[in-house]
Amino acid sequence: FFQCNIKASLLISLSFSKIKDCHYGEAIHILSNELQKHTKSRAALSLLGYCYYHIQDFPNAAECYEQLTQLHPEVEEYKLYYAQSLYKACAYPEATKATFVLDNPNSHTKTLVDQLPQDDPDYDVDVGCLLYQEEEYEEACKKFMSAMQVLGYQPELSYNIALCHYSLKNYTQAHKYIREIIERGVRDHPELSVGMTTEGIDVRSVGNTLVLHETALVEAFNLKAAIEYQLRNLEGAQEALTDMPPRSEEELDPVTLHNQALMNMDKKPSEGFEKLAFLLQQVPFPPVTFGNLLLLYCKYEYFDLAADVLAENAHLTYKFLSPVSYTPHFTLGLARDEDCVKKALQEYDQMLEKYIPVLMAQAKIYWNRENYHMVEKIFRKSVEICSEHDTWKLNVAHVLFMQENKYKEAIGFYEPIVRKHYDNILNVSAVVLANLCVSYIMTSQNEEAEELMRKIEKEEEQISYDDPDKKVFHLCIVNLVIGKDSWPGHTVCIFSNRRQFMKAGGI
Repeated sequence: FFQCNIKASLLISLSFSKIKDCHYGEAIHILSNELQKHTKSRAALSLLGYCYYHIQDFPNAAECYEQLTQLHPEVEEYKLYYAQSLYKACAYPEATKATFVLDNPNSHTKTLVDQLPQDDPDYDVDVGCLLYQEEEYEEACKKFMSAMQVLGYQPELSYNIALCHYSLKNYTQAHKYIREIIERGVRDHPELSVGMTTEGIDVRSVGNTLVLHETALVEAFNLKAAIEYQLRNLEGAQEALTDMPPRSEEELDPVTLHNQALMNMDKKPSEGFEKLAFLLQQVPFPPVTFGNLLLLYCKYEYFDLAADVLAENAHLTYKFLSPVSYTPHFTLGLARDEDCVKKALQEYDQMLEKYIPVLMAQAKIYWNRENYHMVEKIFRKSVEICSEHDTWKLNVAHVLFMQENKYKEAIGFYEPIVRKHYDNILNVSAVVLANLCVSYIMTSQNEEAEELMRKIEKEEEQISYDDPDKKVFHLCIVNLVIGKDSWPGHTVCIFSNRRQFMKAGGI
């Protein structure tokens, strides 16, 4: 018995050495063998869970910590690690259930974060995570940024900040942090072959290495794809996924596999259905997989397959879908009325294109009188009908800007217009770019204004290089507007004449 303990201690010591050198795979091999001999070894289970977590094998990490919570219920940290591993594994219902233990008044886990010194950056990170779970995204973002000021740049922290901005629909700010993650990843780790697949270069898989995990590139590209998808830029979303460091299909994480299926469905529907059906058989899988597979089956009129999925996964029906989603009348109604819906939408769009000029003509009367409050009031009355129309959104941005106390609101309308054409920013009207820069400055967002101006300058320089005879004045106009904020014509009125008004004077 004494010799067995010595041998076990040596093996644990060896695994510590492997972990210290970040050789997690070798440590897992040693610890797994040890666990087969001593199935309740606390040291082996704890180290194994740690190793699995660091190689992003979250399901196995959760399994280790689950055993530890059962064997050592007095150790509160194991309950926290168990919930965290489940969350990382996208097992959200199970993670939520695990957190109930954390909320128990008899549990000390809830106070673990509070026990940390408040000047410890880990305190800000942990509090930020808790705030994010409570959907307090702005406060969570502040905590992550505070931690970054102390710890310096860390890809994972930068990703957390980007995720907060995404949840707040501040896509421009989210893009800013995503770009930083990608640029640093490309510069510091050229061996990860970022962007090579998009350029058509045949490269081998980089694998799921610790380096890849530490760069947060996979998470950043998935978030970038999600943003582009939300902005209805499907091509940009697809490109974000192909820019990701190359991995073989069997090496892809569930989120990437799901996003590939969803964003390439129009071109490769068979592959998409195969991937989503495969994910549905995995534990865990992204919660949206089930609903998306059903909706896509209905879209492509594979109603029998949708019915089979519902029948085979009844437990998922009640877990991931709202009652209206699995009502038979709802599904059948969609199929039966699809042609009618398409026709109605076409007629609606035609009527909307006739209505917009009338609405703008009405607003123009008050615009000419500089009664911008009344113009805004007119637009507010039409928000339910016109909120997705580019002309309406652009004119709302202008009228908010002209009131001089609603720059923040104006940014919310200008930014999506600029973001939509960010890769060819000179396609955006100089007036829109100038107004956005002024709005940034007036809301103390000078860095964003400078970044936008650098982007304009860079594209103008490229045009001058490609076509020396072509003249572009976007940056000149922006500088003029910023430098003369007292000039009454600092924004060109989109209602200046009927022809311009009909076109919305937009991009």
